[in-house]
Amino acid sequence: MEIYLAQPRGFCAGVVRAIEIVERALERYGAPVYVRHEIVHNKHVVETLKAKGAVFVEELSEVPDGAMTVFSAHGVARSVEEEAEARGLPVLDATCPLVTKVHNQGKRYVAKGRTVILIGHAGHPEVDGTLGQVPGPIHIVQSIADVAALTVPMDEPVAYITQTTLSVDDTRDIISALHARFSDIQGPDTRDICYATQNRQSAVRDLSRLVDVILVVGAANSSNSNRLREIGTEIGVASYLIADGSELNPEWLRGARTVGITAGASAPEVLVDDVIETLRRIGPVSVSVLPGLEETIEFRLPAELTAV
Repeated sequence: MEIYLAQPRGFCAGVVRAIEIVERALERYGAPVYVRHEIVHNKHVVETLKAKGAVFVEELSEVPDGAMTVFSAHGVARSVEEEAEARGLPVLDATCPLVTKVHNQGKRYVAKGRTVILIGHAGHPEVDGTLGQVPGPIHIVQSIADVAALTVPMDEPVAYITQTTLSVDDTRDIISALHARFSDIQGPDTRDICYATQNRQSAVRDLSRLVDVILVVGAANSSNSNRLREIGTEIGVASYLIADGSELNPEWLRGARTVGITAGASAPEVLVDDVIETLRRIGPVSVSVLPGLEETIEFRLPAELTAV
């Protein structure tokens, strides 16, 4: 069996930064360090950090007074920041810089008097954080049908922002529908959309041309991982989302000579290795990495963690 690995795959710069913030906080301040929400959507990452002394909570009320607190990569609402400030909690903000950029875009549009439309998935932690960061009402749309159902007047000045785990491909048709509906509309340049999401989706499209089956390594609650599986399925390749090798069903491989593997932006490479080892136990395999983009982007850590 031939195994092809998508390139790029796995951790993005925002995820690397978020995990490193928790690890460095544990080294500098000692355990426990409290993390509001999963630092990234991956159980393996969360459990690894728990073993080092991180404590994951859903609400700040679960954090003891004075305890070092980390906000997850998805970002938080302004009300959460204010609660932490009111309690005097020391906070390290692991919000992905690209998410913060979306927050700032939304704030600028509101300051210009525009009604903001957020392209994203209602209930996703990143979307909840954005709703709580941008002052004023925000309309969420997930589809062209949602655009048609908007009650905003057609001549009202509007602007759109997007959830970072959506790609240019995911948002193109919705943005076109918004432009067709509204006469005065602004939005960020497509270059502002998360590079990692777009790169991983482009890589899985390349992968789909070569393989009989696609395995996407990632968590069930990971938006970008689910989208990678959906893309493979849409193209016509049997595609499955698995957390690790233990979830691999050998029946999926019946008759397959080539298997493609990719990983969501919050899935560590060790889980990809685990899937490959599981495949080796099924039968002989050869592994090759497809040519693709080499990502070199790095995001700075908070100054508190880099000061000597």
